[in-house]
Amino acid sequence: MTTRIRGLTRLTLQETPSVCHECVWWQSKTGRRANKDRWIDRTEGDFGPWGSLYYDDDGRVIGSMQYGPAQYFPRAFELPAGPPSEDAVLVTCAYLLDRTSPWVLQSLFLAAIGEARDKGAKALETFAYRYPEGESQYERFQVHKTIFPSDFLSDFGFRTVRTSGPVELVRLEFGGLIPVAEGRRAKVLRLVREAFSPAPVPQRP
Repeated sequence: MTTRIRGLTRLTLQETPSVCHECVWWQSKTGRRANKDRWIDRTEGDFGPWGSLYYDDDGRVIGSMQYGPAQYFPRAFELPAGPPSEDAVLVTCAYLLDRTSPWVLQSLFLAAIGEARDKGAKALETFAYRYPEGESQYERFQVHKTIFPSDFLSDFGFRTVRTSGPVELVRLEFGGLIPVAEGRRAKVLRLVREAFSPAPVPQRP
């Protein structure tokens, strides 16, 4: 079985960490709890898969990411540096299970970029955090699931929309990106796999 990315749906949600199964933090407003089943029905009907799962060679999920149209995540409109833009797909959270595979988060972001462009979104947005210099990789990528290092995101081309203390809302405009040849998620994921595959071992003649 080869490493692959699949869409996050009602069915594949069961393969994510158990904490994700009933979580509706992003789908709820302060003081009100959303019904996740109804939210999934609406989101899958209007948008399709609402995130991605990353599988290793053994078929084990080692990373997941949730995203979708910004208006489907009411919590984002209450956060510092918000609200997100109505024309954007919003990445809300990512859960990494394997600390030895640092490329997983990059792959999930590239998948989100490809999916959002395919769906006709104008941009991808998410919340970023400016960590102090020298902060550990564990703190930056493992501890917090709903906010991402601003320098990590800037490498993708994200730009700051607004700030509130160390928190930023950042945006990647699709208009300035070079179009992907096939224009489909499969092309993006193939490029990710190629980028992170080990170099071939030279063969003796």
